[in-house]
Amino acid sequence: MITSDTLAPRTRRPRPQVVTLTAAAAQRVRDIMAKTDKPYLRVGVKNGGCAGMEYVMAYADQPDPHDEIVEDKGVKILVASNAILFLIGSVVDVETTRLHSKFVFTNPNETDACGCGESVTIVPANFEA
Repeated sequence: MITSDTLAPRTRRPRPQVVTLTAAAAQRVRDIMAKTDKPYLRVGVKNGGCAGMEYVMAYADQPDPHDEIVEDKGVKILVASNAILFLIGSVVDVETTRLHSKFVFTNPNETDACGCGESVTIVPANFEA
């Protein structure tokens, strides 16, 4: 008879990090967080724009119960729980031109984007492949 006592403990494979930051993005996060009294920056997505979804970033006082806390290149960010499947594998970078500076996302789950670059179509990550 097989019991739980006779089974070898299962080892879990490491979970992939939801998002990673480039060195420039990590430095920009450090810079903007030094200017606020909020301890966290939350990254997420929301419905909106002509392509269906928009990336959002907001200051946060504390993690929500199901937020993913990501530590990369010396900074911590929160990933909103409702955005995790949409952002898995994304790289956050900073784009700076003479007219603007903004965070940009390279997201393998993105299937389309609007012409102005403000909204995207994102499908949840598929782990069956």
